Amino acid sequence: MIRVEGLSKTFVLHNQGGIELPVLRGVDLEVRSGECVTLQGASGAGKSTLLKCLYGNYRISGGAAHVAGVDVAAASPRELLALRRRHVAYVSQFLRAIPRVCALDVVLDGRDLRAEGEHLLLRLRIPMRLWSVPPATFSGGEQQRINIARSFLRPRPVLLLDEPTASLDAENRTTVIGLINEARAAGAAIVGIFHDQKVRDAVATRVYELH
Repeated sequence: MIRVEGLSKTFVLHNQGGIELPVLRGVDLEVRSGECVTLQGASGAGKSTLLKCLYGNYRISGGAAHVAGVDVAAASPRELLALRRRHVAYVSQFLRAIPRVCALDVVLDGRDLRAEGEHLLLRLRIPMRLWSVPPATFSGGEQQRINIARSFLRPRPVLLLDEPTASLDAENRTTVIGLINEARAAGAAIVGIFHDQKVRDAVATRVYELH
């Protein structure tokens, strides 16, 4: 589902005289259906950058990355949107609440899966009184659970998870571990960053080290 060959990413700091900041170089990675590969490395090693390259948020500087059969480096914006809609979900560590859209509608994301969405919100301990409220007013942990629910409502074939449990309490961490393992058992290809060692040990089938 994911094939990365010689991937590199360099940032150009145009406001500092065009200084180049190489972050990734020569990354080779394959992830098959039913795997959960966790990225490991020191802060600044490029773990989040690699996820954003796979999702198409960052343009790849060199090499190739194929996700669900799509060449992300060469894909047009329209092709990237179609890839995300059908095949790839991304949970970021930095939460962006959608204004004026209630929590349940954020989770459903236009899909006719209301009963499943409600069940998932209950499983993630979001009380019913909040379902009709826009998540902009929620706590960080509540917003993160809304984002998780949106991504795990009938999980897409590829899941990219950037610290999905960072703002969660112990009970909700356990719930999310269960959701990740269920998605993997159903055939999802997962790449994730988990700084919590217990979470990493509970979900990882393989560790990929970034230096």
